[in-house]
Amino acid sequence: MLFSLIIPVYNRPDEVDELLESLSQLDYNEDFEIVIIEDGSTLRCEDMIEKHHDKRSISYYYKDNSGPGDSRNFGMKKSKGDYFIIFDSDCIIPKNYLTEVANALKENYVDCFGGPDKALDSFSDIQKAINFAMTSFLTTGGIRGGSEKIDKFQPRSFNMGLSRKAFEASNGFGNIHPGEDPDLTIRLWELGFETKLFSKAFVYHKRRVNWGKFSVQVNKFGKARPILNSWYPKYNKPTFFIPSIFIIGFAVALFLSLILNHDLLLQLYFVYFSLLFLVSAYQNKSFKIGYLSTKAVWKQFYGYGTGFMESFIKIIILKQKPQEAFPELFFKK
Repeated sequence: MLFSLIIPVYNRPDEVDELLESLSQLDYNEDFEIVIIEDGSTLRCEDMIEKHHDKRSISYYYKDNSGPGDSRNFGMKKSKGDYFIIFDSDCIIPKNYLTEVANALKENYVDCFGGPDKALDSFSDIQKAINFAMTSFLTTGGIRGGSEKIDKFQPRSFNMGLSRKAFEASNGFGNIHPGEDPDLTIRLWELGFETKLFSKAFVYHKRRVNWGKFSVQVNKFGKARPILNSWYPKYNKPTFFIPSIFIIGFAVALFLSLILNHDLLLQLYFVYFSLLFLVSAYQNKSFKIGYLSTKAVWKQFYGYGTGFMESFIKIIILKQKPQEAFPELFFKK
Protein backbone atom coordinates (compact mmCIF):
# COMPACT_ATOMS: atom_id res chain seq x y z
CA MET A 1 0.00 0.00 0.00
CA LEU A 2 1.45 3.35 -1.06
CA PHE A 3 0.63 6.23 1.26
CA SER A 4 0.37 9.75 -0.15
CA LEU A 5 0.61 12.48 2.49
CA ILE A 6 -1.57 15.41 1.39
CA ILE A 7 -0.70 18.81 2.89
CA PRO A 8 -2.37 22.06 1.84
CA VAL A 9 -0.58 25.21 2.93
CA TYR A 10 -1.41 28.91 2.88
CA ASN A 11 1.30 31.42 3.79
CA ARG A 12 3.00 29.09 6.30
CA PRO A 13 6.55 28.27 5.11
CA ASP A 14 7.91 27.91 8.67
CA GLU A 15 5.19 25.41 9.53
CA VAL A 16 6.04 23.38 6.43
CA ASP A 17 9.69 23.32 7.50
CA GLU A 18 8.78 21.84 10.92
CA LEU A 19 6.33 19.38 9.40
CA LEU A 20 8.79 18.13 6.78
CA GLU A 21 11.53 17.82 9.39
CA SER A 22 9.27 15.55 11.45
CA LEU A 23 8.37 13.51 8.36
CA SER A 24 12.06 13.04 7.59
CA GLN A 25 12.43 11.18 10.90
CA LEU A 26 9.60 8.66 10.43
CA ASP A 27 10.56 5.05 11.18
CA TYR A 28 8.29 3.67 8.42
CA ASN A 29 10.36 1.45 6.12
CA GLU A 30 8.11 1.41 3.04
CA ASP A 31 7.95 4.03 0.30
CA PHE A 32 5.53 6.93 0.62
CA GLU A 33 5.15 10.31 -1.06
CA ILE A 34 4.55 13.81 0.25
CA VAL A 35 2.32 16.14 -1.75
CA ILE A 36 2.40 19.86 -0.88
CA ILE A 37 -0.34 22.08 -2.34
CA GLU A 38 0.35 25.80 -2.12
CA ASP A 39 -3.13 27.35 -2.01
CA GLY A 40 -2.46 30.74 -3.59
CA SER A 41 0.09 31.79 -0.96
CA THR A 42 2.02 35.02 -1.20
CA LEU A 43 4.58 33.54 1.25
CA ARG A 44 5.56 30.43 -0.65
CA CYS A 45 7.33 27.41 0.83
CA GLU A 46 9.50 26.30 -2.12
CA ASP A 47 12.73 26.99 -0.22
CA MET A 48 11.61 24.75 2.63
CA ILE A 49 10.73 21.96 0.22
CA GLU A 50 14.13 22.24 -1.46
CA LYS A 51 15.72 22.01 1.98
CA HIS A 52 14.10 18.60 2.61
CA HIS A 53 13.88 17.25 -0.94
CA ASP A 54 16.85 14.91 -0.61
CA LYS A 55 15.32 13.24 2.45
CA ARG A 56 11.87 12.32 1.10
CA SER A 57 9.92 12.18 -2.15
CA ILE A 58 8.09 15.52 -2.27
CA SER A 59 5.76 16.81 -4.99
CA TYR A 60 4.94 20.52 -4.95
CA TYR A 61 2.03 22.26 -6.67
CA TYR A 62 1.02 25.91 -6.71
CA LYS A 63 -2.60 26.83 -7.45
CA ASP A 64 -4.99 29.75 -7.06
CA ASN A 65 -6.57 30.10 -3.65
CA SER A 66 -9.72 27.98 -3.35
CA GLY A 67 -9.63 26.78 0.27
CA PRO A 68 -8.18 23.78 2.10
CA GLY A 69 -10.85 21.29 1.02
CA ASP A 70 -10.43 21.95 -2.68
CA SER A 71 -6.63 21.95 -2.25
CA ARG A 72 -6.76 18.53 -0.62
CA ASN A 73 -8.87 17.26 -3.52
CA PHE A 74 -6.32 18.73 -5.94
CA GLY A 75 -3.49 16.97 -4.14
CA MET A 76 -5.27 13.61 -4.06
CA LYS A 77 -5.93 13.82 -7.80
CA LYS A 78 -2.25 14.52 -8.44
CA SER A 79 -0.88 11.86 -6.10
CA LYS A 80 0.19 8.30 -6.89
CA GLY A 81 -0.92 6.52 -3.72
CA ASP A 82 -3.86 4.25 -3.09
CA TYR A 83 -4.36 5.60 0.45
CA PHE A 84 -4.21 9.29 1.34
CA ILE A 85 -3.23 10.75 4.70
CA ILE A 86 -4.19 14.38 5.18
CA PHE A 87 -2.41 16.76 7.55
CA ASP A 88 -2.71 20.44 8.32
CA SER A 89 0.51 22.39 7.90
CA ASP A 90 0.63 23.21 11.63
CA CYS A 91 1.09 19.57 12.62
CA ILE A 92 4.23 17.79 13.78
CA ILE A 93 4.24 14.04 13.17
CA PRO A 94 5.61 11.45 15.65
CA LYS A 95 8.21 9.15 14.13
CA ASN A 96 6.05 6.02 14.57
CA TYR A 97 2.91 7.56 13.00
CA LEU A 98 2.89 5.72 9.65
CA THR A 99 3.88 2.46 11.31
CA GLU A 100 0.89 2.76 13.65
CA VAL A 101 -1.43 3.55 10.71
CA ALA A 102 -0.14 0.64 8.64
CA ASN A 103 -0.57 -1.76 11.57
CA ALA A 104 -4.08 -0.49 12.30
CA LEU A 105 -5.17 -0.81 8.67
CA LYS A 106 -3.71 -4.33 8.51
CA GLU A 107 -5.59 -5.34 11.64
CA ASN A 108 -8.91 -3.64 10.84
CA TYR A 109 -9.04 -2.01 7.41
CA VAL A 110 -11.33 0.97 6.91
CA ASP A 111 -11.59 3.41 4.01
CA CYS A 112 -11.48 6.43 6.28
CA PHE A 113 -9.85 6.97 9.68
CA GLY A 114 -9.05 9.83 11.97
CA GLY A 115 -6.50 10.26 14.71
CA PRO A 116 -6.28 12.45 17.83
CA ASP A 117 -3.98 15.36 18.54
CA LYS A 118 -1.68 16.17 21.42
CA ALA A 119 0.59 19.00 22.54
CA LEU A 120 4.37 18.95 22.70
CA ASP A 121 6.25 20.31 25.71
CA SER A 122 7.74 22.94 23.39
CA PHE A 123 4.32 24.44 22.58
CA SER A 124 3.43 27.81 24.09
CA ASP A 125 1.22 28.01 27.18
CA ILE A 126 -1.68 29.33 25.08
CA GLN A 127 -1.28 26.48 22.58
CA LYS A 128 -1.35 23.96 25.41
CA ALA A 129 -4.44 25.63 26.90
CA ILE A 130 -6.26 25.56 23.55
CA ASN A 131 -5.23 21.94 23.08
CA PHE A 132 -6.76 21.13 26.47
CA ALA A 133 -9.99 22.91 25.54
CA MET A 134 -10.22 21.04 22.23
CA THR A 135 -9.34 17.57 23.53
CA SER A 136 -10.41 17.22 27.17
CA PHE A 137 -13.22 14.87 28.21
CA LEU A 138 -14.53 17.81 30.26
CA THR A 139 -15.18 19.91 27.14
CA THR A 140 -15.57 17.91 23.92
CA GLY A 141 -15.93 14.50 25.53
CA GLY A 142 -12.38 13.71 24.47
CA ILE A 143 -13.33 13.45 20.79
CA ARG A 144 -10.05 14.94 19.60
CA GLY A 145 -8.07 13.49 22.46
CA GLY A 146 -8.57 9.90 21.36
CA SER A 147 -11.14 8.74 23.92
CA GLU A 148 -14.37 8.88 21.93
CA LYS A 149 -16.61 5.89 22.67
CA ILE A 150 -19.04 5.95 19.76
CA ASP A 151 -19.52 3.64 16.79
CA LYS A 152 -19.36 6.31 14.10
CA PHE A 153 -16.27 8.44 14.49
CA GLN A 154 -16.03 11.68 12.50
CA PRO A 155 -12.38 12.19 11.46
CA ARG A 156 -10.97 15.70 11.40
CA SER A 157 -8.93 16.81 8.42
CA PHE A 158 -5.82 17.84 10.40
CA ASN A 159 -5.20 14.08 10.84
CA MET A 160 -7.28 11.99 8.48
CA GLY A 161 -6.86 8.97 6.23
CA LEU A 162 -8.90 8.28 3.10
CA SER A 163 -8.65 5.50 0.54
CA ARG A 164 -8.53 6.35 -3.15
CA LYS A 165 -11.68 4.28 -3.58
CA ALA A 166 -13.55 6.38 -1.02
CA PHE A 167 -12.21 9.62 -2.49
CA GLU A 168 -13.31 8.75 -6.02
CA ALA A 169 -16.74 7.59 -4.85
CA SER A 170 -17.38 10.74 -2.78
CA ASN A 171 -15.53 13.33 -4.93
CA GLY A 172 -13.72 14.40 -1.79
CA PHE A 173 -14.24 17.56 0.22
CA GLY A 174 -16.95 20.12 -0.45
CA ASN A 175 -16.47 23.88 -0.47
CA ILE A 176 -17.72 24.65 3.05
CA HIS A 177 -15.00 25.60 5.56
CA PRO A 178 -14.94 24.82 8.38
CA GLY A 179 -17.22 21.80 8.35
CA GLU A 180 -15.77 20.15 5.27
CA ASP A 181 -14.55 17.13 7.23
CA PRO A 182 -17.88 16.11 8.88
CA ASP A 183 -19.59 16.85 5.55
CA LEU A 184 -17.28 14.38 3.80
CA THR A 185 -17.61 11.84 6.61
CA ILE A 186 -21.40 11.82 6.46
CA ARG A 187 -21.38 11.46 2.66
CA LEU A 188 -19.01 8.50 3.06
CA TRP A 189 -21.42 6.90 5.53
CA GLU A 190 -24.25 7.41 3.06
CA LEU A 191 -22.15 5.61 0.42
CA GLY A 192 -21.60 2.65 2.74
CA PHE A 193 -18.02 3.39 3.86
CA GLU A 194 -16.90 3.00 7.47
CA THR A 195 -14.86 5.39 9.59
CA LYS A 196 -12.78 4.61 12.63
CA LEU A 197 -10.64 6.29 15.27
CA PHE A 198 -7.00 5.15 15.28
CA SER A 199 -6.14 6.27 18.80
CA LYS A 200 -2.42 5.53 18.47
CA ALA A 201 -2.06 7.54 15.25
CA PHE A 202 -1.88 10.95 16.92
CA VAL A 203 -0.21 14.12 15.74
CA TYR A 204 1.08 17.17 17.58
CA HIS A 205 -1.27 19.94 16.46
CA LYS A 206 0.41 23.27 17.03
CA ARG A 207 -2.56 25.57 16.36
CA ARG A 208 -0.67 28.81 15.79
CA VAL A 209 -3.51 31.07 16.77
CA ASN A 210 -4.00 33.88 19.25
CA TRP A 211 -7.11 34.36 21.38
CA GLY A 212 -8.85 36.44 18.73
CA LYS A 213 -8.25 33.94 15.95
CA PHE A 214 -9.33 31.07 18.20
CA SER A 215 -12.60 32.86 18.98
CA VAL A 216 -13.27 33.41 15.27
CA GLN A 217 -12.42 29.79 14.51
CA VAL A 218 -14.78 28.24 17.06
CA ASN A 219 -17.50 30.72 16.12
CA LYS A 220 -17.29 29.43 12.54
CA PHE A 221 -17.45 25.86 13.85
CA GLY A 222 -20.71 26.78 15.57
CA LYS A 223 -22.12 28.40 12.43
CA ALA A 224 -21.26 25.38 10.30
CA ARG A 225 -23.06 22.82 12.45
CA PRO A 226 -26.71 23.87 11.78
CA ILE A 227 -25.85 23.99 8.08
CA LEU A 228 -24.68 20.38 8.27
CA ASN A 229 -27.76 19.51 10.32
CA SER A 230 -29.97 20.99 7.59
CA TRP A 231 -28.18 18.93 4.94
CA TYR A 232 -28.11 15.70 6.96
CA PRO A 233 -30.94 15.88 9.54
CA LYS A 234 -30.75 12.22 10.55
CA TYR A 235 -27.25 12.80 11.94
CA ASN A 236 -28.33 15.67 14.17
CA LYS A 237 -27.54 15.14 17.87
CA PRO A 238 -28.79 16.86 21.04
CA THR A 239 -25.14 17.27 22.14
CA PHE A 240 -24.62 19.84 19.37
CA PHE A 241 -26.79 22.23 21.41
CA ILE A 242 -24.68 21.98 24.59
CA PRO A 243 -22.44 25.05 24.05
CA SER A 244 -25.47 27.25 23.34
CA ILE A 245 -27.31 25.89 26.38
CA PHE A 246 -24.15 26.48 28.41
CA ILE A 247 -24.04 30.16 27.42
CA ILE A 248 -27.76 30.71 27.95
CA GLY A 249 -27.52 28.94 31.30
CA PHE A 250 -24.68 31.21 32.38
CA ALA A 251 -26.75 34.29 31.53
CA VAL A 252 -29.64 32.84 33.55
CA ALA A 253 -27.26 32.09 36.43
CA LEU A 254 -26.08 35.69 36.50
CA PHE A 255 -29.67 36.96 36.42
CA LEU A 256 -30.73 34.69 39.27
CA SER A 257 -27.70 35.72 41.32
CA LEU A 258 -27.81 39.47 40.74
CA ILE A 259 -31.57 40.04 40.64
CA LEU A 260 -33.09 37.27 42.75
CA ASN A 261 -30.09 36.46 44.96
CA HIS A 262 -30.16 32.75 44.07
CA ASP A 263 -26.58 31.53 43.62
CA LEU A 264 -26.92 27.75 43.20
CA LEU A 265 -26.69 27.69 39.39
CA LEU A 266 -23.79 30.15 39.38
CA GLN A 267 -22.03 28.00 41.97
CA LEU A 268 -22.32 25.01 39.62
CA TYR A 269 -20.54 27.01 36.93
CA PHE A 270 -17.86 27.93 39.47
CA VAL A 271 -17.40 24.25 40.34
CA TYR A 272 -17.11 23.34 36.65
CA PHE A 273 -14.45 25.96 35.90
CA SER A 274 -12.60 25.06 39.09
CA LEU A 275 -12.51 21.45 37.92
CA LEU A 276 -11.21 22.56 34.52
CA PHE A 277 -8.47 24.55 36.24
CA LEU A 278 -7.41 21.67 38.48
CA VAL A 279 -7.43 18.99 35.77
CA SER A 280 -5.51 21.13 33.27
CA ALA A 281 -3.02 22.31 35.90
CA TYR A 282 -2.39 18.68 36.89
CA GLN A 283 -2.08 17.41 33.32
CA ASN A 284 0.17 20.27 32.23
CA LYS A 285 1.98 20.65 35.57
CA SER A 286 1.31 24.38 35.49
CA PHE A 287 -1.16 26.58 37.34
CA LYS A 288 -0.72 29.19 34.61
CA ILE A 289 -1.85 26.75 31.91
CA GLY A 290 -4.69 25.70 34.21
CA TYR A 291 -5.88 29.31 34.32
CA LEU A 292 -5.39 29.80 30.57
CA SER A 293 -7.37 26.60 29.95
CA THR A 294 -10.41 28.04 31.73
CA LYS A 295 -10.11 31.08 29.47
CA ALA A 296 -9.80 28.87 26.39
CA VAL A 297 -12.85 26.80 27.36
CA TRP A 298 -14.95 29.93 27.92
CA LYS A 299 -13.96 31.28 24.51
CA GLN A 300 -14.67 27.87 23.00
CA PHE A 301 -18.17 27.59 24.47
CA TYR A 302 -19.03 31.24 23.90
CA GLY A 303 -17.75 31.34 20.32
CA TYR A 304 -19.29 28.03 19.28
CA GLY A 305 -22.52 28.60 21.21
CA THR A 306 -23.23 32.08 19.81
CA GLY A 307 -22.28 30.97 16.29
CA PHE A 308 -24.57 27.96 16.57
CA MET A 309 -27.51 30.07 17.80
CA GLU A 310 -27.08 32.62 15.01
CA SER A 311 -26.88 29.90 12.39
CA PHE A 312 -29.77 27.93 13.90
CA ILE A 313 -32.03 30.97 13.63
CA LYS A 314 -31.01 31.82 10.08
CA ILE A 315 -30.77 28.30 8.63
CA ILE A 316 -33.26 26.18 10.58
CA ILE A 317 -35.92 28.72 11.59
CA LEU A 318 -35.77 31.35 8.83
CA LYS A 319 -34.77 28.81 6.12
CA GLN A 320 -32.11 31.05 4.62
CA LYS A 321 -29.69 29.58 2.09
CA PRO A 322 -26.36 28.81 3.79
CA GLN A 323 -24.26 30.47 1.06
CA GLU A 324 -26.27 33.67 1.41
CA ALA A 325 -26.50 33.65 5.21
CA PHE A 326 -22.80 32.90 5.75
CA PRO A 327 -20.78 33.55 2.59
CA GLU A 328 -17.58 33.56 4.67
CA LEU A 329 -17.96 29.80 5.19
CA PHE A 330 -17.88 28.93 1.50
CA PHE A 331 -14.99 28.99 -0.96
CA LYS A 332 -15.68 29.52 -4.62
CA LYS A 333 -14.09 26.86 -6.81
